Amino acid sequence: MTVVTMKRSASIKDIGAVLRTVESLGFTPHVQHEDGATRIGLIGEGSPDQIRQLLSLPGVAGLEPVATPYKLGSRNFRKAGTEVYVGDIPFGGEEVVVIAGPCAVESREQMMITARAVAGSGGLILRGGAFKPRTSPYSFRGLGREGLEILAETRKETGCPVVTEVLTPADAELVAQYADMLQIGARNMQNYSLLEAVGRIRKPVLLKRGLMATIEEFLLAAEYILAAGNPNIILCERGVRGFEQYTRNALDIAAVPLLKKLSHLPVIVDPSHATGRRDLVIPVALAAVAAGADGLIVEVHHDPDHAMSDGAQSLNLEQFDDMMSRLIPLSKAVDRRIRPTSQQN
Repeated sequence: MTVVTMKRSASIKDIGAVLRTVESLGFTPHVQHEDGATRIGLIGEGSPDQIRQLLSLPGVAGLEPVATPYKLGSRNFRKAGTEVYVGDIPFGGEEVVVIAGPCAVESREQMMITARAVAGSGGLILRGGAFKPRTSPYSFRGLGREGLEILAETRKETGCPVVTEVLTPADAELVAQYADMLQIGARNMQNYSLLEAVGRIRKPVLLKRGLMATIEEFLLAAEYILAAGNPNIILCERGVRGFEQYTRNALDIAAVPLLKKLSHLPVIVDPSHATGRRDLVIPVALAAVAAGADGLIVEVHHDPDHAMSDGAQSLNLEQFDDMMSRLIPLSKAVDRRIRPTSQQN
């Protein structure tokens, strides 16, 4: 990919002429407005001579090749970090955003109890699986559309946006009717048809790192969504498969600052799936924020010992409230903040 940098003095007419020329050459343009200047990324095959002719157009300041395999997600394309909004909640800014809720939507009562507690403790976004990818076909795999309807009720009750997982391209439009953010789980990180489907929908996407994915593979998965036209991606580090038996996965804490250096996309951490253990979730969550994570996604259940999915790694309501209390001073120490709840105002 080559990035066309426009002069700060370039007019709308100049930018329009460049876009028309780019398209006539067979490229797909991706436009970024940053610090008062416009940058246009060129996706497609073209000769160096075709690209160089853009330098003769009014308003063009220069051309910059992007050498990394991931193009649109690279810091070479966008220098500043991107803020992704889920409703009115920004990821990638000063605020540390906490997403919380049960692994699976089991019932209306379960979701309402948990959602009210999450919101009361400072959680800003609710999570809950309506469609669940399970290792065993005999495990509980979600309530489907009924689960989506329950999530919509909890949003109306609490005012918190909701995120839930999409499993197939055929489900993407249905889930998007109910959810404020679409989650692509670790098992589907390289389901390219699904990535393109959520890219076309344009709603915010929470993309989890695959079970054995490298950082480059992770960023290339995000690139599928970006190339399909959706810039609203939040990356989620949740650990990769290792040899240790005492935790569910090996959390790559170094991936947090590394991803933020390589990419302009926000990065959050899932300490629940990283550890698989309730007693380790809070310390790992604190470590993630200290490492620079823009947020957390945590599994919380009002009765985790009887949860139908992932109870062993789910915090109870008191533990979640404790975690949120601990995050407040830690966030300040790393020049971030947690939005205060009504009780803290």
